[in-house]
Amino acid sequence: MEVSIDTSTDFASIAISHRGEVEAEITWPSGQNHTVELLPNLLYLLRQAKRELEEVSAVIAAKGPGSFNGLRVGMSTAKGLAFSREIPLVGIGTLEVEAFPYALTGRPIYPVLDAARGEIATALYQHKEGEWRQLAAEHITTVEELRCAISPGAIICGRLPLRLAREVERQFEGQTVIIGATLRRAGYLAELGWRRLQKGETDNPATLQPLYLRRPSVTLKVK
Repeated sequence: MEVSIDTSTDFASIAISHRGEVEAEITWPSGQNHTVELLPNLLYLLRQAKRELEEVSAVIAAKGPGSFNGLRVGMSTAKGLAFSREIPLVGIGTLEVEAFPYALTGRPIYPVLDAARGEIATALYQHKEGEWRQLAAEHITTVEELRCAISPGAIICGRLPLRLAREVERQFEGQTVIIGATLRRAGYLAELGWRRLQKGETDNPATLQPLYLRRPSVTLKVK
């Protein structure tokens, strides 16, 4: 049994799966309350699925980009489970989870998340030649820069503030497919993680870190 944890943004999601097939799943608006809500919801989900924590054989975590505090809580929980149970840990990029629901379209997919300061975080994925691929790594850009880089017929998906969503629609009208904000489900994270587990690809709990594309807005200077 696998547990998948996504606390990348103000919506949190957990899934319990068996070989990548979801058995139970919960997604909720957590805001800044990941610290106090994550473990109680995980225990609740285990009870609903009639499963025990001792049955967990692998942990899959969304590693970012996203909220600094949210990622810290989710990653710490995932690493703690992996260490205590001595089980595999897999980290999956948040933008990849955002893009994966549209993989079977075969189109280039640009998942987008708000990066604040008028910028967005994006990457490029495509199911090509029978294989799911990342064609461009996660990076910060602007809507205008993305408009210049995007190919016709591509898909843009993700959660954006209304202002940025309207700007995207205006910039790409008639050129591409724009999909409105949908909940990023941990079930897709579970499927992506299981694919990596099948290939024997795991991460070291001691060295896996959240993917931050920029430093948090408040940092301490090192003397």
